Amino acid sequence: MKNRTATPGGCPRSDAIAANATGRRLCIVRSTNLASNPLFEPANLIGAYRIHCRKMAASGDCSGLTATFTEVILVRHGETSWNASRIIQGHIDSELNDIGRQQAVAVGSHLSKEKNIVAIYSSDLKRAAETARIIASTCNLPEVILDPSLRERHLGDLQGLTLRDAEKQKPIAYKHFLSAKRDQEISGGGESLAQLHERCTSFLMNLSRKHKGERIIAVTHGGVLRELYKRASPTMLPNGKIKNTSINVIHINENDDKWAVKRWGDVGHLQGVVVKEDAFGGDGTSG
Repeated sequence: MKNRTATPGGCPRSDAIAANATGRRLCIVRSTNLASNPLFEPANLIGAYRIHCRKMAASGDCSGLTATFTEVILVRHGETSWNASRIIQGHIDSELNDIGRQQAVAVGSHLSKEKNIVAIYSSDLKRAAETARIIASTCNLPEVILDPSLRERHLGDLQGLTLRDAEKQKPIAYKHFLSAKRDQEISGGGESLAQLHERCTSFLMNLSRKHKGERIIAVTHGGVLRELYKRASPTMLPNGKIKNTSINVIHINENDDKWAVKRWGDVGHLQGVVVKEDAFGGDGTSG
C-alpha cells in the first residue's frame, strides 16, 4: 500500500474520498490493485456513505452524521388519579398522581441514555407538562416548549364523567364519541377525529422541518398518539393499549415527508414501577 499523508480533512491523500451533499467526507483506504474497482468510484462511495448515515442514525448514533429524517420520540404522559378512576379527561387539566411521577422519573432516566436529543416539546395540559419537565431535568434539556397542538382530543360533554356515567347522562355525546365517522364532532365543543388528526399531524410535520436530521421528544396523550400512528401507518392499528409513559418513535423523512413507525408501546423502563393495567385512556377510548 502506498505511503499516506493526511489531508486537512483527516483523510490520507491516497485514499478514496467521497463527499455527500453536506460536504462531510468518508475515507476508505484503497490499495493500488483496487484503484480500478468500480466499487471505489465516487458515486458508489457517496451511496455507501448515505446508507451508512441512515443505519447509524437509526441505531441512535447520530454523532457526526447528517440524517435524512427527523426522529420524534413520543411519550404518553404519566398516570393521573383520573386515569386510575377511569374518568374521561380530554382538555380538563388533571395532574399526575404519585405513580405517574414515578413513571415520569423512570422514562426520563431511560431517555437520558439516548444520544443527541436537542429539544423537548409537550402538550400544555398539566399531566403532560409535568411529565415533560421531569424528563427534561433528567436529560439536561434547558426548557420544555409547551404547545396546545399536542393536547388530547377535546371530548365535549363527556369530560369529567366516567365512561359508564357518560352513556347514561350524555347519551348524544356518547353516541358521537362512539361514531365511526371521522368528521363527527362531539356535542359540547368536542373535536372530531379528523380535526384532532389535522391538528397534531400538521404540528409534528412543522417540528420535523424545524429539526431536520435531529432527535426530539414530544410528550402528549393517548388520542394524539393513535392519530400520529395512523398518519405513519394508515392501514394498521397500534397493538393494544398505549400505556402511560410508553416510548414511541416515528421517523419523518425530510425529503418526501414520509413517516415510519420505528418503535411503539415500549414500557421496558417501567420494570419495578407500579402500572395500573386498567387505567383509562390510551386505547380507542382516548381520554
